[in-house]
Amino acid sequence: MVRFFRVTNRLSLIISPLFLLFSGTALSQETVTLSTEVLRDKIKGGWAAQTIGVTYGFPVEFRFNSERVPDDHELRWYDGLLYETFTERPGAYDDIYMDLSFVQVFEDEGLDAAVESLAESFANAEYSLWFANQVARYNILNGLAPPESGHWMNNPAADDIDFQIEADFAGMMTPGLVNSAVEISDKVGHIMNYGDGWYGGVFIAAMYSLAFIESDIEKIVQTAIDIIPEESDFHKVIDHVIALHAENPEDWKFGWDGINRDWAATDLGPRGVMSPFNIDAKINAAWVVLGLLYGDGDFSKTVEIATRAGDDADCNPASAMGILGTIYGYDAIPDFWTQGLDDVEDLDFAYTTISLNEAYEMSYRHALQMIRRQGGLISDSSVTIPVQEPKEVAFEDSFENHFGKERRQLGSGSGSNRNLIELTDSFNFEFNGIGFALMGAARSEDRAQDYVFEAELHVDGELVETATWPTNFVTRRFYLFWKYALSDGDHAVEIKLTNPSDEANVFLDTVIVYGAEPTLLN
Repeated sequence: MVRFFRVTNRLSLIISPLFLLFSGTALSQETVTLSTEVLRDKIKGGWAAQTIGVTYGFPVEFRFNSERVPDDHELRWYDGLLYETFTERPGAYDDIYMDLSFVQVFEDEGLDAAVESLAESFANAEYSLWFANQVARYNILNGLAPPESGHWMNNPAADDIDFQIEADFAGMMTPGLVNSAVEISDKVGHIMNYGDGWYGGVFIAAMYSLAFIESDIEKIVQTAIDIIPEESDFHKVIDHVIALHAENPEDWKFGWDGINRDWAATDLGPRGVMSPFNIDAKINAAWVVLGLLYGDGDFSKTVEIATRAGDDADCNPASAMGILGTIYGYDAIPDFWTQGLDDVEDLDFAYTTISLNEAYEMSYRHALQMIRRQGGLISDSSVTIPVQEPKEVAFEDSFENHFGKERRQLGSGSGSNRNLIELTDSFNFEFNGIGFALMGAARSEDRAQDYVFEAELHVDGELVETATWPTNFVTRRFYLFWKYALSDGDHAVEIKLTNPSDEANVFLDTVIVYGAEPTLLN
């Protein structure tokens, strides 16, 4: 049974007299004053509610792809679930311990932390990564530095959700300083993403930043999306959510149906092309906004909607709940959702030496430093924030003029009976289009003995790339090979394995072909 709670607007209690004198929204004023108690409470609310959201949605993460989690599928919340997840399934918090990797660098090096340090913090970490993060990790470990490590020509997952689920910290350390949140997002987000993938993180960070000075959720969403160029698909999909909500503000499934119908087939990352699996930033950001708008300030409705929207169904409620927690603060989170929270607040997140209690304090210190840097005033009891007028960011377009054309499964059979092709020497295929991506995996027979394959990519008889394929899961190459922006037409591809091994294998899974024109499916 899900309980619904309505949180009243507390913001009028914390806005400075200067703000009240002008009687407009905080976004139109030059300064906003918050008590240090409220600032701390909001930061705690952001981190705590994010943790609650990811815990609630984790059991259905990517279990329902391009479909809603059915109404009769029970989503459980009870005292002890947080502790169970922390201790038994610590990998559930990958989006949070990724955040904390960057928080730690800012703690160690200050607000001017180098991009190289931020990149190395997760590239050399022990935790497993996927999609844009893992491609970027491989790129960095193999000498390709940011921002090239996140560019779509070097990272087929550039439009994926990765930075979007890791950008919370950037908004929490920049209260009311939305352009500063964007600057941090530029530094961190281009490590692993580009285009719509980068916009996802900018959008989320901006909403967190605005949540310190504005309580109207519709205004927060609209102000944040106005930072993203209108010509981008990311902006268009969020505009579509806003329009559907305005048309029918009572039925979130109406909004979901409209977004799913028009946008579910637009994922151009290889894993999502012509597949119900959708880790694209913009579709998942749409589910965050769906939860925020239709949730209307209610924690239970917000987390329920953002989770039941499906796809990345733990990260999306985490983002929505984190933003809501920042608006209303830690003390306003209903007791139903904080049950068991005090049991985990002193526990370090996996792969870190940082607990929730420490994250609260670190982000609070960083926020004070950022306010001071931007010319704000800080006393023992209050902070005065020089609110920034949001500026639109530059236009970026991943997969420009590329469209999904063909999804070619390799091997034989289907489902659990599918037999993949094992690459022992060379593999050839032909395609018609302007680009391709090859999915597969390198694996050791003995997981304790890592092996590094070396392979060559030949396109139309020309050697275009030599790559290594580690069997080590942490350092693996997430997509084996890809090549974009070819001339439109017929192409021949040869993959050569130059150092085969009897104790390790390379399996080829799927070839994705990109064309220069859209099809009925995209």
